[in-house]
Amino acid sequence: MEKIQQLKDSLLTGEVLLFDKPYKWTSFDVISKIKSLLRYKLDIKKIKIGHAGTLDPLATGLLIICTGKKTKTIQEFQNMEKEYEGTFHLGATTPSFDLETQLDKEYTTEHITEKMIEKAVEKLTGKLEQLPPLYSAKKINGKRAYLYARKGKSDTPIEPNTIYISKFQIKKTALPDIDFNVVCSKGTYIRSLARDFGFALGSGAYLKNLRRTRIGEYQINNAISIEEFEKMITQ
Repeated sequence: MEKIQQLKDSLLTGEVLLFDKPYKWTSFDVISKIKSLLRYKLDIKKIKIGHAGTLDPLATGLLIICTGKKTKTIQEFQNMEKEYEGTFHLGATTPSFDLETQLDKEYTTEHITEKMIEKAVEKLTGKLEQLPPLYSAKKINGKRAYLYARKGKSDTPIEPNTIYISKFQIKKTALPDIDFNVVCSKGTYIRSLARDFGFALGSGAYLKNLRRTRIGEYQINNAISIEEFEKMITQ
């Protein structure tokens, strides 16, 4: 009982928790599940909880959750550089730049060479002006961009983000798939990078899968699953 009380006190005061977000879960789903577990397993009826950087539902990987007074440090985590690994699929596009929406166009990939891929990587490394996906939480006139997208307003103008990609490495090429590793700044959309990568190759591309492996000094290797968290608070 003493250990349980210490855990409750620690969470209420403030903790930084590292989770491995499951596939198809939203970041809010994770927070909702944690609140539910704390309510029914630890009898914590009210607690401040927030996440430090949204992960798309179709992405997996590191999600930092802050509780109590640690929620005041969320902005610090959001400003840290992020690292991702994933796969671009060349030769097709989708409106959301990933598999959330259906394919809308197809392109040839027969002309793509290793040299072209190298040049595309070089072009998309460093300081960039990147247009976010319309299917995103980016705000346009006070509303989330995805609200415009879902109403079919695909021509809604969206402001670019100034971002910095410090590392863009191709891990494997097996066309039409390309595995990559990216280290980038706050505000970077890897789905937009997929779109721009396809365009730079004179083709199309969408994000096939994505995993966040690092935020600042915090690594996915130190993250736990929702199931592991549940076991931890019920032991």
